Amino acid sequence: MDVSELFPPTDKDWQANARRRYAAAVLGGEADHVPVDPMMLSHSTVACGHSIRDFYERPKLGAHCLAYVQQLYDLLPVTKYYFAHPWMSELGTKLKFMDLTPPVPEGPVVHGPEDVDNLEVPDAEGIKDMFTFRQLSGAYDYIKEKLPEMFVPISPCPEPEGSAAGLAGIEEFLMWTLTDLDLALKLVRKYTDTAVAGAEAMAKTYGMALLTTGSVLANSDIMPPETIEKVSADNLEYLVRQAFTRGAGPQVFYHFCGNHDADLHLFENRIIYSPLTIVHVGYKGREVYPAEEMKAMFGNKATIMPSVDTKRFTMPNPKAIYDEAARQIVDGRDSPKGFILGTSCEVPPYSPPGNILALVRAAEDHGRYGDW
Repeated sequence: MDVSELFPPTDKDWQANARRRYAAAVLGGEADHVPVDPMMLSHSTVACGHSIRDFYERPKLGAHCLAYVQQLYDLLPVTKYYFAHPWMSELGTKLKFMDLTPPVPEGPVVHGPEDVDNLEVPDAEGIKDMFTFRQLSGAYDYIKEKLPEMFVPISPCPEPEGSAAGLAGIEEFLMWTLTDLDLALKLVRKYTDTAVAGAEAMAKTYGMALLTTGSVLANSDIMPPETIEKVSADNLEYLVRQAFTRGAGPQVFYHFCGNHDADLHLFENRIIYSPLTIVHVGYKGREVYPAEEMKAMFGNKATIMPSVDTKRFTMPNPKAIYDEAARQIVDGRDSPKGFILGTSCEVPPYSPPGNILALVRAAEDHGRYGDW
């Protein structure tokens, strides 16, 4: 049975309204309320009766589950299919599919300076024959054929420092940032150049593609600001600038996961902004990053995406999610370049549906355009 035979057709009226809602947040215009974009990955397959593993191992199914769940919760009119650990396999990492988690690297492939020097960065044509591009194109070719109205390709270039750390092992990489920073930076740049080649391949194949990147491992709990500036801020600026010159973008989504209390200011004037830029920040200390502070720092340059703490989503308490969402909306909904309500990290796969619906209810009650 073809995957598409498992799902009913998309509701066109819903899709048109959801499209207006998302466009209003980024480009301006009229809509009913601020859009809601929880970081939706394998919850989509679980909600449709499949497994976490299915999301990553079966890209066509994962993509259609995403499309269906976006409509179920009244979220975005696009799929935004994303694969774990993109562009790491191209540098030698072997990924193992897991039943209850995203795929995991089987082990480090870099153990010292010689290994870093020997890493060969593929070009855009060569990368098309490699694992990540095949996984992504499996999803995007399917969406383009079966759900063309929801087709938005993504050039995923996740946090350069975290992906580089996965090549060496996180503990080893963090030790290098203390004892041999130049070696750590060389490894990060090798991964960054590989991600740029991936972005170029996606752009050449599908046209303009949403570029996603950010900083996760380089956060205030893990590294001092001076290290974060070198391993993350420098490379984010380089990555986006290079990807733009090769056709990726122009939309950019920056995901700053983890605690960025002491380092977010480093990125304010270093990251590259386009007219279609979204900035998402997870935490300030142990609390979600305040929408009011995000508005002050980024509101004149980008659409902001304040969040609700994803730890709440495993608990049977939709009201706590609603209340936190309402506070974030009220504090940030008048941000000059637009507001989107998100989650601080991936929606836990087994989240009760009522918790996700609480986000939408808060947007309906407190994020109505014209009420502020």
